[in-house]
Amino acid sequence: MVSPSNRRRAVRYCVEEGVSQAATACRALNLARSTYYRGGNLSLENRTIRQEIMTLSEQHPRYGYRRVTALLRRAGHGINAKRVQRVRRQQGLQVSKKQRRLRRIGLSTAERQRATHPNQVWSWDFVEDQTENGSRFRILTLIDEHTRRCLATHVAWSIRAVDVITVVETAMASYGMPQHLRSDNGPEFIAYAIRDWLQEKQVKAIYIKPGSPWENGHIESFHDKLRDELLNREVFGRLLEARVVIEQWRCEYNQNRPHSSLGYQTPEEFAARCLASVGASPLPAPDSTQISRANNINQPAELYF
Repeated sequence: MVSPSNRRRAVRYCVEEGVSQAATACRALNLARSTYYRGGNLSLENRTIRQEIMTLSEQHPRYGYRRVTALLRRAGHGINAKRVQRVRRQQGLQVSKKQRRLRRIGLSTAERQRATHPNQVWSWDFVEDQTENGSRFRILTLIDEHTRRCLATHVAWSIRAVDVITVVETAMASYGMPQHLRSDNGPEFIAYAIRDWLQEKQVKAIYIKPGSPWENGHIESFHDKLRDELLNREVFGRLLEARVVIEQWRCEYNQNRPHSSLGYQTPEEFAARCLASVGASPLPAPDSTQISRANNINQPAELYF
């Protein structure tokens, strides 16, 4: 049984495709003309909710209906997730995401260090993108695995081991000292300069097995969000623009974006609750001077690998 709303859409489609009169289309589809011309009778509250759903969906086109529901509830609306899903489906705002499934070559037998509190395990890695003229640049990302908070991003044409040290030192001054740092076996992470510096700071390095990115799943998941919600949607004119936009997205991710694995809390909210539960006072976030200094590293260094 076809509903009247679907029949109205079918008549509207026929009129747009060239049927001379709406009456002819109504007669062909067995729909009364009064039903076709009837106006909507949504209340002001319903129209307001629908408009807010559409506005949030347009502002965050890669958010699903559950995350949009979380944003609406944070704004004070007691709304059901199925209602949000229905409105988005009617407006054609559903998110379709196809992922290539990877087959594991072998199972890792090493015991994995899992984070159970903030600053226990940090993860870092690189992701690449390019400017409008095709020049490729690299992005160093640093996250806390327990709170999912992105602690730093560093954008540059090339990133040396000394640049990595400077970025992490800035994050340590702002968020505290981690117990472990997890990474792959890239040359920047296994450099002697990095190892000596971590030993001096009494931070244990955790290196995943070569060819096993699933052992560093938190940073891989973060890169997936970064690419899906930002890098695949932005065209960067130059490197400075990329630095500014990526830093803005990092702040949005930490402060406003609900995270599904945290019960749709933001990483900043979850981190604050974790620190409050242990009676610690949160450290202040890095100011613009620290971020600028970390993003404009230009000092020579003798590196040895």
